[in-house]
Amino acid sequence: MPTEWSSDKNIAFRTPLAGQGWSSPVIADGRIYVTAAVPQNQEADAKATEYALTLIILDAKNGDLLKSVPLMEQTAEKSHKIHKKNSHASPTPIVDGDRVFVHFGYQGTACVDLDGNLIWQNRDLFFKPVHGNGGSPILVDGKLIFTCDGASDPKVVALDAETGKVAWEVERPNDAKKKFSFCTPSLIIVDGQKQVIAPGSDSVLAIDPSNGNVIWQLLYSGYSVIPKPIYHQGLVFLSTSYDTPSMLAIDPTGSGDVTETHLKWSIKRNVPHTASMLAHEGLIYSISDGGIAICVDAQTGDVIYTKRVGGGFSASPVLVDNKIYYTNESGVTTVIATGREYNVLAENDLGERTLASAAVDGNALIMRTADAIYRIEE
Repeated sequence: MPTEWSSDKNIAFRTPLAGQGWSSPVIADGRIYVTAAVPQNQEADAKATEYALTLIILDAKNGDLLKSVPLMEQTAEKSHKIHKKNSHASPTPIVDGDRVFVHFGYQGTACVDLDGNLIWQNRDLFFKPVHGNGGSPILVDGKLIFTCDGASDPKVVALDAETGKVAWEVERPNDAKKKFSFCTPSLIIVDGQKQVIAPGSDSVLAIDPSNGNVIWQLLYSGYSVIPKPIYHQGLVFLSTSYDTPSMLAIDPTGSGDVTETHLKWSIKRNVPHTASMLAHEGLIYSISDGGIAICVDAQTGDVIYTKRVGGGFSASPVLVDNKIYYTNESGVTTVIATGREYNVLAENDLGERTLASAAVDGNALIMRTADAIYRIEE
């Protein structure tokens, strides 16, 4: 994959995108799938209050727009105020076989075929959001699992992937003062048992995906949790996000409340509020919202290095071929080598605002900016 590019170097295509959205691109069978909220009542110098929540399908090789499929109408009555760094289409889709699962947080979830034809839709889980939608679902054994952490009654929900009906719901067991969070769960396997790791405000749950039973929980202080947890060398790593984030390393072999027994280590400096972490060969890499990269020993929590990359960061980093791609909100990607020394290989500027995480398609990087989608390829 390229380590060097610019707006006119190593660009296979740049395709403008309608509407607004920070869902990350997903590639399957030669196609790119992204979502967007397309304004429906926007006049000059006026802010839209109604949107068509839309699935956009592009050709992955040449960037041609194949189809734009409006899936849901977001009316003014349910068009809640969002954070300035959010969009009305932030959760990332999932492609599995001949189906695409498209999620718009509190607005609802839909399943379509690869051409965008509707199979089912569920808009029964509406809740009052804070700052808009965020976390993406994961697909586990025929269940679409996601968090519903809004202003009140936070919970984790599983939908039957065949029908869209609710399979189970798990209420958060703790009464957090600020209940809203935006985390994408992660699937891990511990001693042969599947666990869905679902952080939220003031707690993380490990849930049995087959029935919704809570295997273990760990309490902490934090809300508006965004980074997706990762699993490496037998430990779960997560960030507690706002106000003062901690990076936690948790042993996931316990049961019940493991707050006092299964936290292996924690650190509190330069931990990300937003971007997810990476794990590779015993090291944890992360980038703070303020642009500080750290490398941490996974087993001990010892900080190997701390380096200022520069800029504000929301997109999660990507690891390819022992290289880490850190993209800041201005569209500058810093490429560093993995390892215990901070080694910058390149800096590349697209010159466009970028909050979506990049995707990889063979030897190409697929990047979404505020206005377009790029294929970066030598």
